[in-house]
Amino acid sequence: MMKTSSLAVGSQVVATCWYSLVATFEFRRDRMLLALFALSFGLAGSAGAQDRNPILPQIELRAGMHKIVAEVASSDETRAKGLMFREQLAPNHGMLFVFQRPSAYCFWMKNTPLPLSIAFLRDDGTITNIADMQAHSEKSHCASEAVRFALEMEQGWFARKGIREGSRIGHQKLFGSP
Repeated sequence: MMKTSSLAVGSQVVATCWYSLVATFEFRRDRMLLALFALSFGLAGSAGAQDRNPILPQIELRAGMHKIVAEVASSDETRAKGLMFREQLAPNHGMLFVFQRPSAYCFWMKNTPLPLSIAFLRDDGTITNIADMQAHSEKSHCASEAVRFALEMEQGWFARKGIREGSRIGHQKLFGSP
């Protein structure tokens, strides 16, 4: 009887140790899987944010002595996305919207976390009007006349550079000016 009891106690100790090892392994495995899941989700999320609005081809524009590096949005898709989801712009960088036909185009700031200023441009690059747009606002900001171009920059950029209605944005091929 004593022997059986001792065996039963011994097997219980072995079983308890085995259970403890398995439980520890499963806990570590679960934590590792959770960490891998979080890492892969984070990487996919950041790649997705970049993929949903990549940098577009760029051109150099001039506003008097000021150089502007502008991404060109010339398709329906790129114009619809604009600067949505962008969290920052490099200094003197913006986006030039190019349309096929002149119209009094309107812009809003849905899904755009940056406050921007927009200048509407005639075919010769002359600014018809400038509007300041607040981040995430769905308020429309429209050209005061039919235009084919609009230039978005960091909010206040035009005012800081002394560029206003009647000023001219230059690009030899687009506007026929230097």
